[in-house]
Order: sequence, then structure tokens, then C-alpha cells
Amino acid sequence: MNRSGRSRGRTGLPSEQEAAGRTLAAASVVPALALSGWLLAGLPLLLLGWFRPLPMALLGGAAALLLCAYGLRRLPGTATPHRWATAATFAVALGSGVFNGLLHGEQLIVRRDPSTYAQYAVWLARHGSLPIPVGDFGGPDPALRFDSMGVYMTGGGIVPQFMAGPPMTYAIGHWLGGVPGLLLVPPVLGALAVLTVAGTAARLVGTRWAPLAALLFAISLPILYTSRTTFSEIPSLILLFGAMNLLLDARARLEAALPGAGFPSAALAGLSFGLALLVRIDGLRDVLPVLAFAGVLIASRRIPRARPFPEGRLGVPLLAGLAVGALWGFTDGYVLARPYLEYLSGSLMPLLAICAVVVALTVAGTALAPWIAVRVRRIRAGAGWLPNAAAALVVLVMAGFAVRPWAQTVRRDAVTPEDRLTADFIEKTQVANGLMPDKSRLYYEHSLDWVFWYVGIPAVVLATLAAAVLARRLTRGGPMRGGGFGWLLPLAVIGWTTVTTLWRPAITPDHPFASRRLVPIVIPGLVLLAVWGLRWLSRRFSRTRWFAARPARSRAAVAAGALLLAVPPAITSIGTAFTPVNRGEAAAVAGLCRAIPANASVLIAERVTGDRLTQVLRGQCGLPTARVVYPQRSDVPLRADVLRLTEAVRRTGRVPVLLAAEPEQLMAYGPATRVMSLHTRQDERSLVDPPNGTWSLTIDVWMTVPT
Repeated sequence: MNRSGRSRGRTGLPSEQEAAGRTLAAASVVPALALSGWLLAGLPLLLLGWFRPLPMALLGGAAALLLCAYGLRRLPGTATPHRWATAATFAVALGSGVFNGLLHGEQLIVRRDPSTYAQYAVWLARHGSLPIPVGDFGGPDPALRFDSMGVYMTGGGIVPQFMAGPPMTYAIGHWLGGVPGLLLVPPVLGALAVLTVAGTAARLVGTRWAPLAALLFAISLPILYTSRTTFSEIPSLILLFGAMNLLLDARARLEAALPGAGFPSAALAGLSFGLALLVRIDGLRDVLPVLAFAGVLIASRRIPRARPFPEGRLGVPLLAGLAVGALWGFTDGYVLARPYLEYLSGSLMPLLAICAVVVALTVAGTALAPWIAVRVRRIRAGAGWLPNAAAALVVLVMAGFAVRPWAQTVRRDAVTPEDRLTADFIEKTQVANGLMPDKSRLYYEHSLDWVFWYVGIPAVVLATLAAAVLARRLTRGGPMRGGGFGWLLPLAVIGWTTVTTLWRPAITPDHPFASRRLVPIVIPGLVLLAVWGLRWLSRRFSRTRWFAARPARSRAAVAAGALLLAVPPAITSIGTAFTPVNRGEAAAVAGLCRAIPANASVLIAERVTGDRLTQVLRGQCGLPTARVVYPQRSDVPLRADVLRLTEAVRRTGRVPVLLAAEPEQLMAYGPATRVMSLHTRQDERSLVDPPNGTWSLTIDVWMTVPT
């Protein structure tokens, strides 16, 4: 016991402080470990058609518990733990979850990606297998279409767009509470993401700074946006930053001289990094630095050195875990999401080529490690300018993005049908925004402006300063020798993904939708760097005579800096933070399902309704559904096709039901009844300004049973 009567732990800190540090350390890796275990078991069961509650509870739950047990064994506490900081961090995460849960969205009618993920999850939760059967419409007919927005038609049936990781995760909510339960999973994941990022801040900056990092992250509009509905970005973030936490813990175990204890954490970190591909195929770009980093660690074991470098032993388990996770992602892409990957081939093939080059360079660098090390030492010995050049490069890159709007206008000429749809969408959005119509514009040159909107100019400046200082330290002392090793991989991942994302966001540029590109790495990465930069500045100021003489001044300066970081993103977010979108869709869809006869086969006789509701009717209503082909430059099909198909449905013994957006589109087939009348709010579509409100949305659906 110490004089205050409090016992002390092995670190020399009071035991309750050590426990607080370990609690935050555990809470910031458990989400990634549990999600990794769930996905690891889920994909094989889905491929076998057994993605059901009981098999997943047994295998997925067991895998999650097993990974957590290994990942938390001999867990090191976060640096300089503080009970109040840990409590404040949990309070921010809890507040985030409750706030977003109360204001969550209900995007179920298929219009953009969240509803596609939601319908994918609904199908998996109810059926547990793919592909989706087309249903019996009396035999094949050239006028029948089974694809729609968010799903593709293949030889074996219908397959949803996107990777299977997010729907397998959101299906948990459907099993527990139906559609309302599914819609509450995103806020829960958002709260876990806050804990994950705060854990990274505690490890890299210090536990005292974790609440600030958690707050800055949680109030950013893209985080609020993607924590309220079924996107893929928040699960991806949990895996990526949870993996960073696991790798930092593996290093801490080595430093604590715990034999072999760091290897499982390194393997689990690699697994979590690799499984990011199962959530978003873009995760392949995000984890490329991890592949190179693992190669550096393995190569370091082959370099003779006077001082040992124990972290090199983490390279093999990190690479092995990465390979397993990536295998799961590529398997999902090849077996279940091949049409989606073919659609993305224009950007995916160059990314695969870059990946192949990185693999080749990593293998060659590992093989030639001793030879390369000798020459690197010679170069560094005569390159005293290199650290300053590295720091200057960071600043120049960000400056280049800042002046990019004056030097470049990013355009794309529509070639494919998908490009033409995007171009038409941009033109309509320009008209709605009061801009000059120009459907070739992509607005990517303003990508850094997006970051300014959502994290604030002070945060970007501080993050740039921090990245420059860290880059200088790493090149000056060498990552294998100075104290900068912990930042090497995080800085590489944040820097690489930020630059590539800002250069080519590869998304329709309306906001808040386009802001999701910044969620997995860019926003949390810049928040971490900005908080580290604030700490670095505060320490430098505290050494000056004016601050050293008055500690209160130093604390006031830190508080002012924290306020400067928090206010700009809060101002941007407040315009939409308290307005839920797409409310009423769950009730509207449920009412639609009740209005249609249980033994019906649905034929959708109008373009927009077919895009939005084909998979909704299959998945949520459990009804065979198809669209009727319509001629070019028309939104409705030929009457002869509709009559022929309705007679074919009657021969199967089922009731043909026609749906359309307006009663006039059904008058030729019988009296129409309105079965959906939805009036709600939708996301704004802003191209050149931060979003500050919502737009109205009205959806009507009419039905007739042909006589």
C-alpha cells in the first residue's frame, strides 16, 4: 500500500488507474476481435447456405469469444492511464450511441447504398443463403426482368451488390428485433467505433487525450451520418483501427518481455486488417501499407544489428493473419459479388496491379534486406537533408490539395450506361443547387474542402504539422531505432489512404453522401494527428518561460486549442444532426406488404417503382417479384407484355398483382388502389457547400389486380 492507502499495480500506478487503463485498452479492441470472429465464421456458413441464427450463435459466437480471449490475454494498459479520462471516453461513446439511436434513419426503400445493404441483411437474416431465387412466373419470358437497383441477375439467380461483411453484421439486429432491430445496429457500431478510435489515441497520444479524440470524431458529420444507417464504412473503420490497436498491444507485450505473448495479437491484427476486404473491397487499398510493413518487419530479422529489434518477430504472424483475412474477402468477391466487382473493374484492376507490385517489391526487399540495409545506411549518412525533406513533402502535398481547385477541374466523359446515369444525376443535382449544368463535372478537386467542412481548418493544419513532425522523426532516427516505431504503420496507412482518397474519391460528389469516403481512415486519422499535434504544441509551449512560470496558462492554452478543434465540425454538423431522415419507411413497407395478397406474384409496371421496390418486396414481403421490361425512352412497359405475363402468373395458381407510381399507369389493367403514401425527409444533395438541411421525399405506390 502507498501512503494514501491505495495499492499499486505492476506499473507503479495506483491499481484502480491501471485497471482503468486496461479497461479502455480492452474496450478498444473487443469490437474488432468480435467482428472478426463473426465474419470468420459467417462467410463459410453463408457459402454453405447455413447462415442461420443457431449455427451463427454457436460458431460465430464461439469464434468471437475465442479471438477476444487470445487478444485480451496479458493485455497491456494504455499509456499513463487516468480514471477520469477513461470515464469521459466511455461517456462520449455512450452519448454517441444514444444520440444516433434516437435519431437513426430508416433507409429501406432502395434508392442508394444504405437501403441496398439493409435489404441484403434482411434477406440473409430470413433465408441465410444466396443466390436469391427468381420465383415462378409461369416460365421464362423476354419481358421479365429480375435485376433492379442494388441486385444483379446471374445464371444461378439474383445476387446483391456489395460485399457480404456488413449485411452479415446487420443481420444480428434483424434476428434480435426484426427490422427495428436491424436499424439500431448502426448506432451501436458507431459507439464502438468511438471507443476504437479513442483507444488508438490513448496508445499513440496518451489516455488523457482520448476523450478529446473521441469527441472530435463523434461530432463530425460523416460519422453521425454513417452511424445512423446501414453503411459499410463504420464496420470497416472498426476493423482497421482495431487492428492498429492490436498491433500496438503486440509491441507493448514484447516491450514488457512477455515471451510469445505478442504473436497472437499480431496475427489477430493481420486478420482484422485482411477482413476489411470482406466489408469493403476498397479495403484492399487501405491495407496495402500493412503488407509492406509486414515485409519490413520480416526483413529486419535478416539484418545484422548491434542492438536487437524484437518487433521484427511480429512480421510473420501479421502477414499470416493478413493473408487469411484477405482470402476471406477475395472468396466473397469471387463467389458472391462477382458482378459487382466486374462493374468496378475499371478501378479495381489498377488497384490489383498496384497490389501485385507491392507484393513483388516486398518479397524482393525481404530477400535483399542485408544488401539494402548497407546501402540505406550509406545514403542516410550523407543525407542530413532527408528528415527536413520528408517534413516539407507532407506540407507540400497538403498545400497542393489546397490549391488544386484553382489548377484543375476534374471531369469524366460518360461512356458506359452507369457513367451516363451518374452524369444525369449530377446534372439534376446541379440544377437543384442552382449551379450551371455540366454533367461531366465530378468536383473531386474540392476534396480537401470536404475535409475542411467536416473536421475544420484548425484540425487539418494541426494534423499536417503533426504528420510533418512525425515524418521528420521517422526519417531522422529511423523507425527501427527511435521512439517513432509505434507511429510508423498508422502514419503510413493514414497518409496513403488520405492522399489516394483526396486525389480520387470515386463517388458521386453530392453531400452528405460523398462524405462517407472520408470515414474509414481520413477523418479518424486526421483527428488522431490533430490531437497529437495539440499535445506536441502544448509541451513545447509549456517549456517556454511565459507558460512554465504559470501552469494554469498552459492548461488554458490546451483548453483553447481543444475548443478551436471542436467548434468548426460542430458548426457543420448542427445543421443536420437533429433531423432524422427516411423516417416512416419501415411502417410504409410493412403496410405495403399487408396490402398485397399473400399468394401474389408481383409485376412492377413502372421504372422508378421497379428500381426501388423489387428487392424490398422479395425480401421483406416474401413475394416473388419481377419488373416488366419497358421500351427505351419510356417508363412503362407495353400493354401486350403485361397482359401476357399476368396470364402466365395465373396459370401457376398465384394472383398477379401490378404496381406503379401513378394510378394512370395501371388504368388499362383494372381499378388502382394506393398502397403506399410516404412523406418524409431525405438527405440533402449539396455539391459545393457543406450540407445544412434535408429535402422532402414523397413516394406513392398504386396497385391493381388485373381482371
